[in-house]
Amino acid sequence: MLIENPLNESGWAFPVLESIHLVGIVCGVGTVAIMNLRLLGVGISSPRRLWNQTMLVALGGLVVAISSGLLLFSIDPEMYYTNHAFRFKMVVLLAALVFYYTMVRRAAARDDKASVVASISLILFALVPLGGIFIGYL
Repeated sequence: MLIENPLNESGWAFPVLESIHLVGIVCGVGTVAIMNLRLLGVGISSPRRLWNQTMLVALGGLVVAISSGLLLFSIDPEMYYTNHAFRFKMVVLLAALVFYYTMVRRAAARDDKASVVASISLILFALVPLGGIFIGYL
């Protein structure tokens, strides 16, 4: 028995979900970028204080982005699963999240400037949307 996805029945589902996905990315990755820039020495707030102030916004944005991304994936899972750019995006996303919530959190807790950690985190998070851009081309 074939199970129909109700998201495939609406012409509005994909653009609405894509918009929600982008809002989540902006909130999540934007906040992550602010934290990483602070670890690079930009700003006046202490890294520990900034982490505490931005943690919920970053986590909320990432939850929205991942949840809406899963719904987008459900529209055509076979196309996404076989797409090398999508696989790259998922691997880099996992690495970026693990790195951010371990190494960046640790650096922020030390209230120290951590240029290498922040640079790696920024690069990982920049590679995620790059993979997303190429999904449509591969």
